[in-house]
Amino acid sequence: MFIGHFALGFALKRAAPRANLGWLIASVSFLDLVWPIFVLTDIERVEVDQGNTVFTPLDFVFYPYSHSLAAALIWSGLFAAVYLVFSKYKTGSVVMAVGVLSHWILDAIVHRPDLPLYPGSETKMGFGVWDSFPATLVIEIAMFGLGVWLYSASTKAADRIGKYAYFAFVIFLILVYFANAFAPPPPNATAVAIVATLAWLFPFWAAWFDKHRTPIS
Repeated sequence: MFIGHFALGFALKRAAPRANLGWLIASVSFLDLVWPIFVLTDIERVEVDQGNTVFTPLDFVFYPYSHSLAAALIWSGLFAAVYLVFSKYKTGSVVMAVGVLSHWILDAIVHRPDLPLYPGSETKMGFGVWDSFPATLVIEIAMFGLGVWLYSASTKAADRIGKYAYFAFVIFLILVYFANAFAPPPPNATAVAIVATLAWLFPFWAAWFDKHRTPIS
C-alpha cells in the first residue's frame, strides 16, 4: 500500500489538530522509511519477481525488523516517545503510535502472506488484495480521497504556500502512485531501495505546507 498510508496520515490530523502533518506522514510511513535502509545495509532483503502479485513485482523475502507485527509495535512506541519529548502533546503521541502501527495493518490487507508476526516467526500475514489490480486501485484511491477531504475540511490555507504546496503534494503522490502501478518492473532490489529512500522527503514537504495552514475549529 502507498497512498493508502498517506490517506490515514491526512485523516489523523483531525484527531490531533496540534500535530504537524509532517510528523503524521512520517508516522504512517515510518516502516517504509526504515525498510530501504535495512535493505541497503543487507539487514533485510527484497527481490524483483515479475508476477509475484498482480499489482507489484516485489517479493519481500525478509523484513522482520521493519515489517513484523512485533517490530511495528516497538517502532510505534519509540516514535510516540520521541514525538512526546519534542512536542509535549500527549494526544499527538498516542495518534503517532496509532499511525505507525496502522502501517502494518494496512499492509496486511494488500500483501500476500509475507508479513511475519515477529522476527523468526513462521506465521505470516497478508490477505492478498494485491492479487487484484482493480480492487487495489479502488481501495487506495477511495482511502486517499477520503483522507484528503478530511484534512481539507479540518484545515485552511493561511497563504499561497498553504494552498499551492499542499495541492502540489497531493498531485505528486497521485502521479507517483500511478507511475508505480503502471511502470515496468525496476531492474533490481538495490534500485528499489534507493528510490524508496526518497520517501524521506515527504514528511518534510508535508511539514512545510502544514505550517502555512490553520485548523478549522
